[in-house]
Amino acid sequence: MPLIKLDNVSKHYTGGDEIVKALDEVSMTIEKGDFVAVCGASGSGKSTLLNILGILSTPTAGSVIIDEIDVYALGTEKKSDFRSDYLGFIFQGFQLVPYLTACENVMLPLAITSGKNNDKRKKALDMLDHVGILNKAHKLPNQLSGGENQRVAIARALVNEPEILLADELTGNLDSKNSEEVMNLLVDLSKKGKTIIMVTHEKSIAQYAGITINLFDGMIKEKIQNGTGVLK
Repeated sequence: MPLIKLDNVSKHYTGGDEIVKALDEVSMTIEKGDFVAVCGASGSGKSTLLNILGILSTPTAGSVIIDEIDVYALGTEKKSDFRSDYLGFIFQGFQLVPYLTACENVMLPLAITSGKNNDKRKKALDMLDHVGILNKAHKLPNQLSGGENQRVAIARALVNEPEILLADELTGNLDSKNSEEVMNLLVDLSKKGKTIIMVTHEKSIAQYAGITINLFDGMIKEKIQNGTGVLK
């Protein structure tokens, strides 16, 4: 069984007499350890797809199965638990709390888990070490570079050891050097078995992924694997 399966997923919005099809009968599978880049022009459905995968936006039709669980059949509390257990989110604007240190920001997802605070702090420090900025643990976001803030955001997304990372234009605020460093970090995570789904409008960034899915008007235009251009 694939880790993720979307079956005829649609998301429609109504504006006056018009129905906008943000996603239109999208079906695809993603295996554990896949690194997937979702590309397309503005309005193609990239963000809508990521929100649906993140259990943040209920589809109009179709099903989303993750680890053999029909996630949109879950109740509200179970959905929240599932997100906490399975999903890590990395955002374009970092979304770090400005008055918390790097370590404290990474600890945030652990606030709802059981355990001693010292153990949570150690876990956060271990994750900052994992992304290469342990020496910045006690710095505030405004004392860090863009690339360092993005590494903090990645550490925060990883601290609960989720099965899946969802990334939204994570290099949008970075220069080319920092973009390369962050993308190499994600490639390394993918090689270690982490499943990553990344929305990007940059072809150079998409090339880091093993699979590229191109969306057009809410539909999959093509799925390219290892540069073959073959739709699976």
